[in-house]
Amino acid sequence: MDKCVNILKLSVGTENIDDLAAWQQTKRAQTTEGLPRHVTRMWPKREAELMNGGSIFWVVKGVIQCRQKIIRLDEQIGQDGIRRCAIVMDPTLIRVQSSLKRPFQGWRYLSPEDAPADLPKGRRDEEPLPVELNRALAEIGVL
Repeated sequence: MDKCVNILKLSVGTENIDDLAAWQQTKRAQTTEGLPRHVTRMWPKREAELMNGGSIFWVVKGVIQCRQKIIRLDEQIGQDGIRRCAIVMDPTLIRVQSSLKRPFQGWRYLSPEDAPADLPKGRRDEEPLPVELNRALAEIGVL
């Protein structure tokens, strides 16, 4: 199967990429090997496409700002006995070209064609712009 798909997810409660990175470094947000994970109720029906090079793209404050490669999907049974999906990710947060995204519930599939491009290598180490400026520039299509 040559197809690939990504996931788009809101990073609720984070102000910027550094906040997301800090959360992912907490024990609660990690697997037993120390990899970041995001636990969700729904198991992706397009698992094979996700595992064919997919990433999770993070929306922070209404703007898609970064992505992480998906390593695997782990089954996790909660204390309530309900099966959940832990999306296990590479710890590297890759900054992408800012793109506005309205709020939504849960997660969405994101085709590679619709995914924002990674920032060029020379721009990846730049300090992130303030959220308001980032959003304003994305609105006018500058970023």
